[in-house]
Amino acid sequence: MEKIIEDIVPTKFELAQNYPNPFSRKTTIKFCIPDRMKIRLEIYNTDNRKIKTLIDEIKEAGTYEIDFSASKLLSSVSAKGGYTSGVYFYQLKAGSFVETKKMVLIK
Repeated sequence: MEKIIEDIVPTKFELAQNYPNPFSRKTTIKFCIPDRMKIRLEIYNTDNRKIKTLIDEIKEAGTYEIDFSASKLLSSVSAKGGYTSGVYFYQLKAGSFVETKKMVLIK
C-alpha cells in the first residue's frame, strides 16, 4: 500500500531510485506528482514484460512511497520454486510524464 509522506506539494514530477537497491525481499519506491491526476506505476522484466501494476488510479498532488515485495513477482518464479534474481524496471506514467528506473533483485 502506498502512503503520502510529506505535506508540501511538489512543483515537479520525480521518480526516485528505489531503496535499498539491490534488494533481496522488499524495496521502497518514492515519487512526486505536482497535480491531481491518474498515474500508473508498473514493474517490468528485462524482456519488457509487465510483471505487476502497483498503482493505476487518480492521486492527489504529493510525495508518495510504496513498498514493493519480491514475493509479488509471481510471473518470475523460477523452476526451483523461488523468485528469480536479476534486473527489473519500474516505470511511472502521469499525464505526459514517463520515467523508468532500474532495480536489482538478489536472492
